[in-house]
Amino acid sequence: MSLPPNSANPLSRRNLLRLAGYSAGGMLLTGASLTLLENLAGRATEPLNQKLEELLFQSQTPVPEFPVSEIEPEKLIVNTYGFTPEIDLISFRLAVDGEVSNPLALDLATIQQMSRKSMVIRHVCVEGWAAIVQWAGVPLRDLIRLAQPKPGVRYAYFFSADGYYESWDLASCLHPQTVLAYEKNGAPLPIENGAPLRLASPIKLGYKLSKWITRVTLVSQLRSRRGYWEDQSYEWFAGL
Repeated sequence: MSLPPNSANPLSRRNLLRLAGYSAGGMLLTGASLTLLENLAGRATEPLNQKLEELLFQSQTPVPEFPVSEIEPEKLIVNTYGFTPEIDLISFRLAVDGEVSNPLALDLATIQQMSRKSMVIRHVCVEGWAAIVQWAGVPLRDLIRLAQPKPGVRYAYFFSADGYYESWDLASCLHPQTVLAYEKNGAPLPIENGAPLRLASPIKLGYKLSKWITRVTLVSQLRSRRGYWEDQSYEWFAGL
């Protein structure tokens, strides 16, 4: 299911990728799926794929949003690949650390007092389904700026209470519609959807949108382990 069109410009991100001809077996080298070539040759094509996606990514351009009337609450599928963690909201602290000058340890009440972003966007899963959802939370870029990243920081790692881990490029973290959400469809975020905090953004596939986040670590270099699914050969940038 496609996102709303960004513009009438025929040279859209997807069209440019088609024109570039980077496909195998009719499947484009985008974040939407693993390609036949990746299955056959591992990650040989990923550096080129990642560079293309980064080149076409518009880091400060908002994605068109939907009216509240188009929310699809029944279509958001809950995927858990281990267990649903139990998190004590009283003792919970979100750590923002790594290569920063001002490490943070914020309780949920403090986070909820910060600038709030609400948006109705499409959540797209690599498994082939999508749902229009309203998310609200703190813009991730506000937390990053508060932590004062050091020169050279290019990536962020996200660590979750269930052991899940992810990494993003810094530009995607700073996108105005990338938030750490604590509300879904106008109500407190349910535990099965990632409470107390989960990533929400219209610019990444669902497996990049970690739930139950407890730590954000800013780094200048990617580590050998880049993400739970990426370490099993999923595409890293996973942009939409």
